[in-house]
Parts: sequence; C-alpha cells; structure tokens
Amino acid sequence: MNERANPRTRIGIVRSNKMDKTAVVEIVRFVRHPLYKKYIRRRVRYQAHDANNGCGVGDEVRIIETRPMSRNKRWRVVATLRSAQ
Repeated sequence: MNERANPRTRIGIVRSNKMDKTAVVEIVRFVRHPLYKKYIRRRVRYQAHDANNGCGVGDEVRIIETRPMSRNKRWRVVATLRSAQ
C-alpha cells in the first residue's frame, strides 16, 4: 500500500483555477489569541491536482493528501461539495 492508511483530508474554497489541472484551495481557520483572547483568522493555501479541470473559482471542495505530483502539489481534489453561483 503506497498511501497512508488514513490520509489527511481538508475542506476549502477554490481561489484560482488558472493553471492546467491545478486548483489553489484556501483553508481558513480561527484560532484564539493566547493573551488577548480574540479570534484571529489563519489562512493556508494548497495547490491541489484537479485531473479534469472541473473546479471553478468559489467552489467548496474536499482535498486529500497524496504523493508529490510536482514541486508544490501534494494534494488532490476528491469532490466538489458546493458549486459557486
């Protein structure tokens, strides 16, 4: 078995689909500041492999960790959960 038994999955929003077979997926989480107790928005962007170029900007997608596909791509788009209007 090449991949891990339980590969990591994330849910995020597609921010760019201008590259061929690649989508930039942004994942936002809120963390509480340790001193001031206010919530801060933390953002991370992943380049995910989209084999059939099916993602559109604003779509909510599920991505899964996979083998390295290029210099920056280590994730793959599994499903489109909600399509942008």
